[in-house]
Amino acid sequence: MIPFKALIIIDKTVATPLYLQIANSIIQNIRQGHLRRGLKLPGARVLAAELNVHRKTLQMALDELLAQGWLEIEARKGTFVAKALPEMKAVKFGSSQSPLVYPEKAGFQIRKVNFRSYSFTNFQTDKNLIITEGFPDIRLAPIQELMREMRSIERIKSFRKYFHYGNPQGTAYLREPLSSFLNETRGLPISPENIIITNGAQMGLYLTANLLLTKGDHVVVGEPGYFTATLTLERAGGVINRVKVDENGIDVDAIEAICKKKRIRLVYVIPHHHLPTTVTLTPERRMRLLNLAAKYKFAIIEDDYDYDFHYDSSPMLPMASLDTHGNVIYIGTLTKTLVPAIRIGFVVAPRNFIEEVTQMRRSIEFQGDTLMEISIAGLYKNGVIANHIKKSVRIYRERRDNFCNLLQNKLEDLVSFQIPEGGMCVWVRFNEGNLPVIAASAYKKGLTMSDGSSYNEKVNYNATRMGFSSLNLNEQEKAVDILKSAMSS
Repeated sequence: MIPFKALIIIDKTVATPLYLQIANSIIQNIRQGHLRRGLKLPGARVLAAELNVHRKTLQMALDELLAQGWLEIEARKGTFVAKALPEMKAVKFGSSQSPLVYPEKAGFQIRKVNFRSYSFTNFQTDKNLIITEGFPDIRLAPIQELMREMRSIERIKSFRKYFHYGNPQGTAYLREPLSSFLNETRGLPISPENIIITNGAQMGLYLTANLLLTKGDHVVVGEPGYFTATLTLERAGGVINRVKVDENGIDVDAIEAICKKKRIRLVYVIPHHHLPTTVTLTPERRMRLLNLAAKYKFAIIEDDYDYDFHYDSSPMLPMASLDTHGNVIYIGTLTKTLVPAIRIGFVVAPRNFIEEVTQMRRSIEFQGDTLMEISIAGLYKNGVIANHIKKSVRIYRERRDNFCNLLQNKLEDLVSFQIPEGGMCVWVRFNEGNLPVIAASAYKKGLTMSDGSSYNEKVNYNATRMGFSSLNLNEQEKAVDILKSAMSS
């Protein structure tokens, strides 16, 4: 409700009649945008009582405003601020005659950070066919089952306690089935106390980086690598040391060489379906990296964002399942399992680290989305998520094979790639043409795709991740046809 008593200033000590003070004050508020065009005013009796004036005084003010054209009456509806306002010079009031405009710039100093900016993608407004960089097909998600779980929260009285403030670590109702699921599927010998639920994997990475790093600490990332993770580590104060990623994953020999010269605080690694190249870190390199972490006492951030999607054989267990020294911080998410809009991620680590990171999380927000966490827990408990993963793996395997066949048959020598063992995309190198130009041409023809520029601003790989999981077979064929047309134009 509009606070008319605060907006309309009346001074009974001055000679100006009260009704004119009220009229002029309303005019000023209309000019400044506080009372918008078409706004319905309270009835004269109600407004007079709020302003503590006689009703006849208030009515005189309204009559004056009606006469000047600032207000208008609609039969049987009431009195409204006029939609077509009179000229601003009709009544002179105060020193400012221009409408109030919200400031475009802050009136205080903002600390500038001399780092690269995050890029933002809004697929909700994109009308094109989209080749993502590896997102799930939102059409497959068990949304009806999720909605059923959410409705049960209102029906079942025992859930109502979760309407109160809760644990910033995440509700135990979710951490319990999640810890069991991670133990059964990934060999993580953990309890619920080893888990913090986060608002997506990115929050987990942000909290971890800001807890571990101080300005000037050395960190190691893969090259090419995940731009957002590198930028997050950099903004937390880390000095970035880039290590080559080859067909066997991140080069552990190079990491050891850096450790002999510098004190490394952490290594960020994606062992399954490395982003962007999709390669998998070999067992030998995994064990060597764990041994290096124990020897040089650095942390390993193991980002396992789409572990569940493996097609050709059983995936290797995460490094966290083999860690006996407490060096690995394991980060995962349901964003790739379900849909990007469901922001449920998790961090698995030794209990003392989880306790500290929970305190840091409290400074950002009091807790996560408890109602969503309870609903997701229901999907774990009744087997919906496990069944959804099985179904998705079957469909995505078919889509991977079809997409790779299309690339091979329709683009032939124009591109090169390796069929990925898992994940949701193919790392495609363009042998001919400039990828940003090709992507721009494809966009005009109705296809949105990455131009590969975000992987490293100093190195042009002329390659990009091309997601197969979110497109059905017909959509894939249409997308590749548009891409072929863009490359030939």
